[in-house]
Amino acid sequence: MIQFPKGFYWGSAASSYQVEGDNANADWWEWEIRAGKERSGAACRHYELYGQDFDLAQSLNHNAHRLSIEWGRVEPREGKFLQKELQHYIDVIKALRSRGMEPMVTLHHFTNPLWLSSSGGWTNPAVVRRFLRYCDCVVRALGPHVRFWFTINEPTVYFSHSYFWGIWPPQEKSFFKMKAVHDNMQRAHIEAYRLVHRIYKELNIPAPMVSIAQHMQAIVACDQSLRNRMAAGLREYWYNQEVLGTLARHKTLDFIGVNYYSRHLAHVHGRGIGDILGEVCRDNHHPLPKNSLGWAIYPQGLLQVLLSLKKYRLPVMVAENGICTDDDNQRWEFIRSHLENVHRAMEQGVDVIGYLYWSLLDNFEWAEGFKPRFGLIGVDFETQQRTVRNSATQFARVCRTGILE
Repeated sequence: MIQFPKGFYWGSAASSYQVEGDNANADWWEWEIRAGKERSGAACRHYELYGQDFDLAQSLNHNAHRLSIEWGRVEPREGKFLQKELQHYIDVIKALRSRGMEPMVTLHHFTNPLWLSSSGGWTNPAVVRRFLRYCDCVVRALGPHVRFWFTINEPTVYFSHSYFWGIWPPQEKSFFKMKAVHDNMQRAHIEAYRLVHRIYKELNIPAPMVSIAQHMQAIVACDQSLRNRMAAGLREYWYNQEVLGTLARHKTLDFIGVNYYSRHLAHVHGRGIGDILGEVCRDNHHPLPKNSLGWAIYPQGLLQVLLSLKKYRLPVMVAENGICTDDDNQRWEFIRSHLENVHRAMEQGVDVIGYLYWSLLDNFEWAEGFKPRFGLIGVDFETQQRTVRNSATQFARVCRTGILE
């Protein structure tokens, strides 16, 4: 039997674009049309059905929920903020509070307003000023009801997918643009961190907890060849640690948000920068079970990742961890085995303060569309019927008791 401490945060996570539906002012909406991708459309209709969804989360003993604000909703035209949409998110957060759940709010979760993307998006240095203006408006409106903030979700995924691999909008492949986005996102977080703390002081609210949600993989060399070990070390620095290290040096992390899903097995075949930064083993040298998107299931990797964060001496929140699968028994085994490794990290001195499963609902999984099923709660996207899965019920027992059998 494993006992988690009292006060531990248990819950799930979501992003507005993936669940709300009809986010027509976002760059992803336009890109789905232009690139001929599956349309997000009404998604889960969570914009309307959030009360029903939070009732289900409450019934599953969740005491925390991570959500995001859709920038294009609250600022559909530059500098024009809609009070109606700000009030909507205030109502959403109050709905969580009234059900005994701690709201954890993400300010940027991959999507941008169309007006921002048409002016260069995150490649344009003006984005920092624009992001701060948006943060100022949202934090002043929501601050009295929110303690935990994530400024940016997975910056490394955003700038690599959009500007290095070129598989997400705007689908550009430019090292220089990627570097500009990298630099602008770091500047934006540093300034936003200071802004959020300043606003809380002005409003005489107890100090907030501000971080990013950093996507981290367990990076493992396929073999002990010098080239593969060097590649693994470089990727560990570039993908996992570089952003966190910079933000920690600027003292702009109150805790560390970690999103963990899988292992990255470094095996370099070519000699280009893309080979060094991204090639993985093609030969199935170390086979593992996989989720429905082909990501290796590697629970001990979460322990590896969490132990790598001890040096920062900060609390850690597992802000996302989940599996897409049609086998719900596999989903529960995924949760159980990852929680075991969270507890092992805690026993070894990592101050983990919470675990949020991705995701509460089946949702729109970006370029992969609606096929991947991550949810504790199944969604019929034709009828919007919700079905609580058995894995959710098993997780609910852990959330209620803090005990993992």
